[in-house]
Amino acid sequence: MPPGVPPGVPNGRRTDATYQPFPMTTLPYGIQPAAYRLPDETRLGRVRLQVTSLTQSVAFYTDVLGFRVIARHDDAVQLGAHGGDRAIIELRDGAVRPVPRGGRQGLFHFAILLPDRASLGRFLVHLNDIGARVGASDHLVSEAIYLTDPDGLGIEVYADRSRDTWQHAGRELSMATIALDAHAVAAAAGGAPWTGMPLGTTLGHMHLHVGSLEEARAFYHDTLGFDVTVWSYPGALFFSAGGYHHHLGTNTWAANQPSAAEDDARLLDWEVVLPDDAAVKAARVHTEGRGIATTSADGGWRARDPWGTVVAVRAPSRA
Repeated sequence: MPPGVPPGVPNGRRTDATYQPFPMTTLPYGIQPAAYRLPDETRLGRVRLQVTSLTQSVAFYTDVLGFRVIARHDDAVQLGAHGGDRAIIELRDGAVRPVPRGGRQGLFHFAILLPDRASLGRFLVHLNDIGARVGASDHLVSEAIYLTDPDGLGIEVYADRSRDTWQHAGRELSMATIALDAHAVAAAAGGAPWTGMPLGTTLGHMHLHVGSLEEARAFYHDTLGFDVTVWSYPGALFFSAGGYHHHLGTNTWAANQPSAAEDDARLLDWEVVLPDDAAVKAARVHTEGRGIATTSADGGWRARDPWGTVVAVRAPSRA
């Protein structure tokens, strides 16, 4: 979710909801797909971005965000947390223009999940110290800070609240966009300095611009197998696996814009990591059975959503 978008009552009601009560899981919230459902162990892997300048972008992602370079190639750089060797972000050269004004179908933002509130507090103090321009929101299930990179690609950095504090109204998880108590978050740092993205940092969720929420539900819920967790936030729909608040958000706030062009700064793909090769195969069989084309890649497979955004499905050994 973004801070302050759209305006109005947090978690306001959509009047065009079409969701029917499919058989429920044992979770107290969420709507599971009628057929194939992603395993509870599903997590996200790495996000791959195309940028206009690797030099400029690497400086931002290391100096401002606090990632470290873990691999470098002629046209790509992989970034991860300090103390770990797993790539969380891959930056690739190739864009000739930044994100156009008004956005494009595809990336709204990608979200970096910190391991705890203290880490978020240290990050917030660091951003204040360097004079970075940011937004901030409390989403009830999490607390978040928002930035854009040099090409206008959206970024959220957040920490979750304990799951035992999450609330729901019927089957819908309660999420909102309200003011962040920045002073309390900064105080959680305990005076410790920011030393970069800590071990345990992951890609927490993705948020995409789409042209239609119903088409997004058909692809990500009915086909790919995510649960629906929030469906009455105006112009948005949220999905997850395993009871998380959301691994994916979709919105129609740029519905009149075209999909990102090949030479735009843009999202190239994002990874859904399943527990094993058998789960990867089962997900592919179901996706193809729904009439969606897939291609093999790095021991897993890829598919495009209706707006051309590529999702890569892999097992942990491939991620």
